[in-house]
Amino acid sequence: SRELLFGMPREIITVQIGQCGNQIGMEFWKQLCAEHGISPEGILQDFIVEGIDRKDVFFYQADDEHYIPRAVLLDLEPRVIHGIQNSPYSKLYNPENIYISEHGGGAGNNWGSGYSQADKLSESLFDILDREADNSDSLEGFVLCHSIAGGTGSGAGSYLLERLSDRYPKTLVQTYSVFPNLGSLGDVVVQPYNSVLTLKRLSQNADSVVILDNTALNRIAAERLGIPNPTFSQINQLVSTIMAASTTTLRYPGYMNNDLIGLIASLIPTPQLHFLMTGYTPLTADDQVASIRKTTVLDVMRRLLQPKNIMVSTPRERRDDIKHCYISILNIIQGEVDPTQVHKSLQRIRERNLAQFIPWGPASIQVALSRKPPHIQSAHRVSGLMLANHTGISTLFKRTCDQFDKLFSRKAFAEQFRKIEMFQDDQDLTEMSNSKDVVMRLVEEYQAATRPDYISWDPTHSSVPPVGLEPITTGAIKPS
Repeated sequence: SRELLFGMPREIITVQIGQCGNQIGMEFWKQLCAEHGISPEGILQDFIVEGIDRKDVFFYQADDEHYIPRAVLLDLEPRVIHGIQNSPYSKLYNPENIYISEHGGGAGNNWGSGYSQADKLSESLFDILDREADNSDSLEGFVLCHSIAGGTGSGAGSYLLERLSDRYPKTLVQTYSVFPNLGSLGDVVVQPYNSVLTLKRLSQNADSVVILDNTALNRIAAERLGIPNPTFSQINQLVSTIMAASTTTLRYPGYMNNDLIGLIASLIPTPQLHFLMTGYTPLTADDQVASIRKTTVLDVMRRLLQPKNIMVSTPRERRDDIKHCYISILNIIQGEVDPTQVHKSLQRIRERNLAQFIPWGPASIQVALSRKPPHIQSAHRVSGLMLANHTGISTLFKRTCDQFDKLFSRKAFAEQFRKIEMFQDDQDLTEMSNSKDVVMRLVEEYQAATRPDYISWDPTHSSVPPVGLEPITTGAIKPS
């Protein structure tokens, strides 16, 4: 049977927090329903052939055989969740798993407000999360969808990250974290404060962070899809494509990478270096004719390495004598693919030196083959997702810290944080400067990973002063 061949499915609970988290979560569930032939009401379509997929990883069946997402929807203001409840997918979710704060005023784009409110609501939130975890036979992990720039996704998201790693120490925590448009501060002037405070928690309390960079997503929409001013909905559709593709090996299992631990263990060599970037090809908008006519395995794998297809804006060239490189790459190739074509493609990429790897580890691209969802028509024979650990991600963190410094040096807009209860005994805002130090140590470690002597690199000799907080204990792999 498939259970004997691939092992029993291990469940994943998706936690959607804040406006952005719920919007990308909604698009993700739309995509999963389409791929598994589940209607917006949660009913399996008549034409579906059973036994070729694992719906149980992300869904469970109610007593009346409806499929219900293993999803928890949380927000401190009602607008986005009310939109979901009034959509065609309103009957899909378990209403007991939807939590909107009673006062409904949101977090006012303030990390401290989001964190403090989540602390006060902790009992109610964990009643939902614990019940959902208890309903799982073999819970493997939590997947958190949120933004790091606003108030609820960053603050309440940070609180949940801390509590989840305390409460479920042997359960993986992965996040899909949306990074703000760094070209401008947009509507949120305190964005750098929110981002740095959240990055500290992502560094210390998550096992794997998939970065979705709004700057790069907007660029890809404009350049690759020809949409000069993409809407939130179009950007969220891009994100849902990435999220769905990154879970295909869990939902359509093969002989490798068919659980979350197998997926991330191959990408994360040391506990701190757990921030991943993604690439996807071919990309087409709903109303576009496919612009890429031929999709061989080599074409797809070569395109995945092109910076213009990568969903994070990082400089690729040599700067400050630091030659950024790949730590690891996993390509998930979907479609009917001959394994010999994969070997030939890898050989060509190696011969042409298309990817520069770390000098202290294996210099190879890992490939996982996955079938395409049979219920969705595609113009392309082969598509590919790249999950990559690249030292260049540190430039994104460094830019965030630079923006933080510009505000923090003058304590600009800090007063709205000092009014929050959790900062009343911390008028110097040492939590903020501590968080920035944690992020800068992360930058240093990624820079150290570009050098051959990284294995003997000593983080205690960092140029960033140590932070007098609890030690960082989150590992790349937690014991089962």
